Amino acid sequence: MAKRKFQLTEAQLGELQRAFASSRDGATRTRYQAVRLYGSGYRVDEIKVITGCSRTSLMEWCRQYREQGLAGLVDQRRGGNRAKLTAEQIAALGQRLRHYTPQDLFGTQTHSPDGQFWTVEDLHRAVEQWYGVSYGSRSSILRLLGLCGFSYQRPAKVFKSRSQAKVADFEEQLEKN
Repeated sequence: MAKRKFQLTEAQLGELQRAFASSRDGATRTRYQAVRLYGSGYRVDEIKVITGCSRTSLMEWCRQYREQGLAGLVDQRRGGNRAKLTAEQIAALGQRLRHYTPQDLFGTQTHSPDGQFWTVEDLHRAVEQWYGVSYGSRSSILRLLGLCGFSYQRPAKVFKSRSQAKVADFEEQLEKN
């Protein structure tokens, strides 16, 4: 077995331990711990179990630590949808959604039978049309609906082959019994 080239000095181990103890960010703490364990001689399989990281991530973090020190291990991810719409745009969108129906915008090409209620698909099309912004996931559109003051409700299932006369007869029979 080849000898590991990445080894940390006592000073570096202490630096990583102090940074780990003082950090409040979970992802950054994981990186500090993983690099410290790898530099201390722990096996990669053990580090993966302890930290939950992949081998690829571990090797990348070690490379970043060698090149940039502690600063290279700080989590730079931004998360979320990175505010594709500003707070003002979201407020304006809420007003537009109250003023217009999907039928007003798209005619008969809506995702609801009568075009009176906003669906995730219709909102996605409207946001693209009004703001030129496209969200990548359904959950982002649902969150946007909530930010605009709307709640998501599942539509009732209506069968097109359903006969209203038969339904009325059935309900009449139920009332008689």
